[in-house]
Amino acid sequence: MTSLQHFGWFLARGFGPQGWGAAGWDWGHDWTTPALYAQSAQLLEQAGFDFLLIEDAPSMGSPETIDLRVRHAFGGPKHDPLMLAPYLFQATRHLGVIPTVNPAAMLPYTAARQFATLQHLSGHRLGLNVVTDTGSARHFGDAPPLAHDAAYDRAEEWLAGLRSLWRSWNDGALVADTTTDVYADGSKMDAVRHRGEYFAFDGPLNAIPFEHGEPAIASPGGSGRGLAFAGANSDIQLALAPLHEQSVRDYRARIHAAAVERGRSADDIRIMFAIQPVIVSSIEEADRIVGASAAPDDAALLAIARKQSSDLETDLTALDLDRPLDLGVFGEHVSHGSIRRLTGDRDVSSTPLRAHLSALAKAGRISDRTGFVGTAEEFADMIEELGEWGNDGVLLWGDLHPVTLHRTLDELVPVLRRRGILRRDFEAGGLHANLRAF
Repeated sequence: MTSLQHFGWFLARGFGPQGWGAAGWDWGHDWTTPALYAQSAQLLEQAGFDFLLIEDAPSMGSPETIDLRVRHAFGGPKHDPLMLAPYLFQATRHLGVIPTVNPAAMLPYTAARQFATLQHLSGHRLGLNVVTDTGSARHFGDAPPLAHDAAYDRAEEWLAGLRSLWRSWNDGALVADTTTDVYADGSKMDAVRHRGEYFAFDGPLNAIPFEHGEPAIASPGGSGRGLAFAGANSDIQLALAPLHEQSVRDYRARIHAAAVERGRSADDIRIMFAIQPVIVSSIEEADRIVGASAAPDDAALLAIARKQSSDLETDLTALDLDRPLDLGVFGEHVSHGSIRRLTGDRDVSSTPLRAHLSALAKAGRISDRTGFVGTAEEFADMIEELGEWGNDGVLLWGDLHPVTLHRTLDELVPVLRRRGILRRDFEAGGLHANLRAF
């Protein structure tokens, strides 16, 4: 049975050079000014997307890997997506905007106050993609980077601190009664004295309560600790998993179990599977693209290695393509999920690097569920099938560039709407209201 699903767009390059390395760059958009992003956000809103999520990494990596990350604009430069958010809110009326934030970079009181301000100014459309990138630790003090699970512990303390500040105005604290000339009742505010393992601060927060809920929390993460964090805290889980029925059902069950374990309902989280489709106008064109990807040459593999080197902060281009990949080359701070995206289910001890890169290069057809190249109708078939498995929605990703958006959405949006998969109207009340509508 066809049902509505939620759609989001993941600005995978972050607030950086949109379209760099692609022919669309010569459209001449200036990635450092708001117009490009405002135009794209309006298109997403018109298409019925719930939100735009903006990737970020405040660091350009270790001194040894900076050149790998910036030469092709994979890892930098990037401006701060939180500063872009107000321009996007001004350009739209319903679209949620979810910048990526790192607890290592922001003290809880400052973060709580800034986010509260944006939540009010946006009409309650702010979300926060909370990440635990530890590779940027050297930019925020002289403490050594935290281990993977400890970084999640810090993020959990940080988020709990924000929530304690947001909730420091109890019922009745905001009076705003002109007849008594009382705006607020300080006796109904909590002092909030936090002394934790990672942070220390006092409240109450100098910002008023929310009318339609706190900023929505999103999180990625495929590790056990990451899924536990999502179960405890997130309204949106960014999911990376093979899109076959058992995998989808198992992944959703793990997130739901984590939520219930922390006293929440399974329905508190919208699980959004990340997909980068290649939408083409004909079956013949889809077959041609897939066929051309089957035997990548060394130049194509090197291009993939460059991007993976940026994501993994490890120079894969210096490794022998025909030797097995030694996982010891990755620093402890490197995302487990990023490593798994490179290695898949292959035996790392015996599989040469060439095979891992070739697997990333190889495209597959939507029609037989081996990949994401296909027509709009074929993609809609897949989304309907996901819905039959209980799916909440999908997160499409790519540059926030008009060429990318139009290539992906022009034929797809009408098909999804005709089938009753993609919303036509938004709810009143901001991002939470749209996420809870179905």
